[in-house]
Amino acid sequence: MSEAPEISSTPSTPHAAGPPPAAAEQDSFSLSKALQMTKLDRPQDTWLPITESRNGNAYYAAFHTLCSGIGIQALILPFAFYLLGWAWGLICLTITFIWQLYTLWVLVQLHESTETGMRYNRYLQLCCATFGDKLGKWLALFPIMYLSGGTCVALIVIGGSTLNRFFQYSTCGNTCRVMFGDTTSNLLFRITCSETCSLGSLTIVEWYLVFTCVAVVLSQLPNLNSIAGVSLIGAVTAVGYCTLTWAVSVAEGRIREVSYEPFPASPLLLPYALGIIAFAFRGHNLILEIQATMPSSNQHPSHVPMWKGVKFAYLLIAMCIFPVAIVGFWAYGSEVPADGGILAALYEYRSRDVSTFVLGLISFLIIVNALSSFPIYAMPMLDQMESLYTSRFNKPCTWWLRAIFRCVFLFQLLLLSCGVPVPRQPGEPNRSTIVARHARVPVLHVAQD
Repeated sequence: MSEAPEISSTPSTPHAAGPPPAAAEQDSFSLSKALQMTKLDRPQDTWLPITESRNGNAYYAAFHTLCSGIGIQALILPFAFYLLGWAWGLICLTITFIWQLYTLWVLVQLHESTETGMRYNRYLQLCCATFGDKLGKWLALFPIMYLSGGTCVALIVIGGSTLNRFFQYSTCGNTCRVMFGDTTSNLLFRITCSETCSLGSLTIVEWYLVFTCVAVVLSQLPNLNSIAGVSLIGAVTAVGYCTLTWAVSVAEGRIREVSYEPFPASPLLLPYALGIIAFAFRGHNLILEIQATMPSSNQHPSHVPMWKGVKFAYLLIAMCIFPVAIVGFWAYGSEVPADGGILAALYEYRSRDVSTFVLGLISFLIIVNALSSFPIYAMPMLDQMESLYTSRFNKPCTWWLRAIFRCVFLFQLLLLSCGVPVPRQPGEPNRSTIVARHARVPVLHVAQD
């Protein structure tokens, strides 16, 4: 067997049997890329929920992106149109959607370095690579905790409140009647049992506990790939209640004497309207984590299936949010409620015309969507908790320890949901309003009297 030719550091004519310089440089690049990827995929990465399984694909990416990218806050878009008017509302919504797609594309490309092959599986890793370890942790840890925990708190409030009303609605049958009070305190719908009905005696806090217990069961799925089916259910239900709200509004037509005059111009209302539009889009904080569940190689980089999934998901998101905004403002005009948007208007103006089954179905879809969105939004914090454990003890979490971590975290969120002081007075915001401000997401404020 002949020996491999030596490669001298001084300029010289290569041996005839040796590889050309271009091939040698390519081999050197591939070797350095492999070393970087090996350095990133340390044993700890195989122990954590986000990177534990890397058999994701474009379908899983679409499920996760659609579930995390659309939520109940999109139903408030018609009120933003009322503040901005037809022209500026459409322009701002279109620009925001394009900007959302562009920033998602940037994140997908940043996940994996084309020069070194290093994968940034979490925002914390990308931030540390950009600003350094110390400053990156200071800049990234608090937003990660705030977004993950705050969104989960908002989901508990939305899910528990809607579960309370849906239970009363579905179990009392014809003995129940729909009653509406002031707009602020009745944004989903308010269904009160008759005096002879003894069902629905659980308090709102107890319904929060019921919702959290179901969420605890769903959170026991071991990793991000394992909740793909849950995300699919969340995606289908989100598309379902968005489509139902605008389809029913189209079928019932515009309300009488509808007006499309925009709200009087004010320098304070413009940021508010733009904030409603911006908050209608979500899920940026999960893109790197979703892409981390996919395999990657030189021939099949992870950004290809990820971008396919993102494009499909945002095609469906566009088919939801644009009809909700346009139809909601077309049907209700200046009468669209500030709290609740098209859904509140549907219950306020069309509750006697629309089938009670349809109204109950919308509430049921909201409950299922809140439950299905919970695991994926909790995953960054659960991953961070296990990362601290594995870094300290240099071993993976056992299944029972992982279950304890997740139960403790979720019940802490329950305490946050229930522990907000609510000295309710007429006209004051309810618990959902306060929690939504802390969670930094606009939610439908459900009546809790």
